Amino acid sequence: MPKTKFEDFIYTIIMAIVMVYGMVCYNICQNVGGMQNFIFLEAFKELPIMGVIAFLLEFFLIGKLAQKLAFQFMNPKKDKPLFVTIAISSIIVCLMCPIMSFFGCFLFGKETIDTLVVRWLQTFVLNFPMAFFYQIFYAGPFVRWIFKKIMKQN
Repeated sequence: MPKTKFEDFIYTIIMAIVMVYGMVCYNICQNVGGMQNFIFLEAFKELPIMGVIAFLLEFFLIGKLAQKLAFQFMNPKKDKPLFVTIAISSIIVCLMCPIMSFFGCFLFGKETIDTLVVRWLQTFVLNFPMAFFYQIFYAGPFVRWIFKKIMKQN
């Protein structure tokens, strides 16, 4: 896992891209009524904006806050690294999902201000299980594997 600020920067970029792309695909599927081939290309239109937002939030705010919160009930020196990683990842999802759902609704939704809150709550509720399981079982392990290959870690 990242040991330096530079490694954390690289790791966060990769994670933001993988998570945002997956979640944008999921949200487009929700909006069009199911999976269709065009979604994989369509998601690239939102990726630059949402990816930057996700990176900035996670790198400068959420990542540090999630570690602080996780270390209140996990001890990185005593607990198994896998459990510490899962705790931090879970808290990141709990913090990022409502924020990113809001940005998605605000930037790409067709709601008026009076329907934005309702749409945001619905989007958040639908996104949370997907974001959680995607992070824990797919994106997280995949990004850690990629990161280890790039940084030549064991």
